[in-house]
Amino acid sequence: MEESAIPSLLIVQLCTSLLIALQDHRVCIILSNLTFQSAKAKMWSLQNLLFILCIVLRCVTSAVGVIHVTGYVGREVNVSCSYNEGYESYEKYLCKNDCGSDDVLITTSNSSKNKYRIQDDKTARIFTTTISDLQSVDAGKYWCGVSRSGKDIYTEVELKLVSDSCCDTVTKVQSYEGYSESLSCQYESQYQNSLKYICRGNRPSTCLQQALITSDTKRNGRFRLDDDKVLGTFTVTINSLTQNDSGSYLCGVQRNSDLDVFSAVELKVEEWCCVKSTKINGTAGHPLTLQCPYPSQHRDNRKFLCKGDHRNNCSDMVTSQSRFTLQDDAASSSFIVRITKLEAADGGTYWCGSDSQWRVGNYTKIELSVCLHCTSNVSLGTTAETQRTQIPGKAVTDTVYVLL
Repeated sequence: MEESAIPSLLIVQLCTSLLIALQDHRVCIILSNLTFQSAKAKMWSLQNLLFILCIVLRCVTSAVGVIHVTGYVGREVNVSCSYNEGYESYEKYLCKNDCGSDDVLITTSNSSKNKYRIQDDKTARIFTTTISDLQSVDAGKYWCGVSRSGKDIYTEVELKLVSDSCCDTVTKVQSYEGYSESLSCQYESQYQNSLKYICRGNRPSTCLQQALITSDTKRNGRFRLDDDKVLGTFTVTINSLTQNDSGSYLCGVQRNSDLDVFSAVELKVEEWCCVKSTKINGTAGHPLTLQCPYPSQHRDNRKFLCKGDHRNNCSDMVTSQSRFTLQDDAASSSFIVRITKLEAADGGTYWCGSDSQWRVGNYTKIELSVCLHCTSNVSLGTTAETQRTQIPGKAVTDTVYVLL
């Protein structure tokens, strides 16, 4: 046997294996033609032919790689497969296992069947199968098929399923009503230019569709998003917090070729007023004096007593009512507010404090009830004690309520 004939036999054997794997005989025809021509001309060596074969095999292998798709259990996923020009009018389908007649799940001639839907974009030459209500049994190997005479064209698809929940690690943040709070979300450097967003809940599959704000919008009502690409952190600031803002949040980073990346934050917004609160009864026509403590570092701050159901909407009684007077006692780190003659309309909610920023712990909430003949002057709050005493130099009937 001549040396030039050896490559021909070898190529035929390799082409047979290649034919089974690719189900396309065109590569073998090309290689066989090259082999026979080289044998006749005696210009090709075994090494040259094997070198060419390796290059062709490498190109073909990369062109028919496996399509990896990941979906969420209980949701739906799209499986998209491209095809070559000239096959626009051919029937396409999705199948499993050996792709026998019983393994075909959906075809373009019957575009909706059970949990499967299929669409063929002939302009882009891509057909897409949607699988809904994903369950664990749906994970595994699929084939995108194009029907034709002889062997059909197949593309392998590997479907992986993950739970529609997140995450193993949760960052906990605590704040108070009316405050602004920033939620920080870290990401890896390769996602610097990717879309960032945040949503309520812990379901990744619908997070982007229900996003409160994205890096494209940057501002949306009470929400603001800032992206520090150097540190690899984007921050979402929520203004004017309410208790309804408490709950789970997901920080998302979009990935076009795979599922988005998420991190979880748990936000707890507490009622601002509940750090210190107390209830007091006063008698109409009688004076009432309140002694409000403040932190020593607030010695030079303006002190005040305001009235209103909410701290963000209350009126300063000392500046608006002549019956209310305020005296600062720096030695005891407290200030005294005296009401010379209580009226029925004086009943309600008061706030005494020394911090214009309304930080928790620097204010006391007072619920004052005014009655004609009170039998009990004090009702203790849950987090603050109230003490009845007398002001030195004052008449015995002038009573002070010291709010501790």
